[in-house]
Amino acid sequence: MRKSLLEGNAPAVVRALDPGEALCMVESPEFAEGLALVITGHVMTGISGPEFVEEFRSRMPQVPVLVLSAVPDAELEYKGISGVYVSRATAPDDVRAIVGRLVDMGQRQTA
Repeated sequence: MRKSLLEGNAPAVVRALDPGEALCMVESPEFAEGLALVITGHVMTGISGPEFVEEFRSRMPQVPVLVLSAVPDAELEYKGISGVYVSRATAPDDVRAIVGRLVDMGQRQTA
């Protein structure tokens, strides 16, 4: 996903080059403190989407995760992992709307 798609709606958008880098980034307390949402794909190199999400959630259980996937029934692979939302949305306005709702929901949970 293009970083610029979200930049107008969020205070800061940070892109990790791969799942390993994303997991390293959340090890920094300063970075993790301001994290409102993680957006990932279902299919990625080196690790499956569900494996990444489980590892991320073990470190940051309060931060919602949005998985973008065109794979039919991908949501079934995330069953039982809390705070995960799977979407097939591809239109920029649809993705921005979902992101806005999830960020708002996450902020309400931590307030």
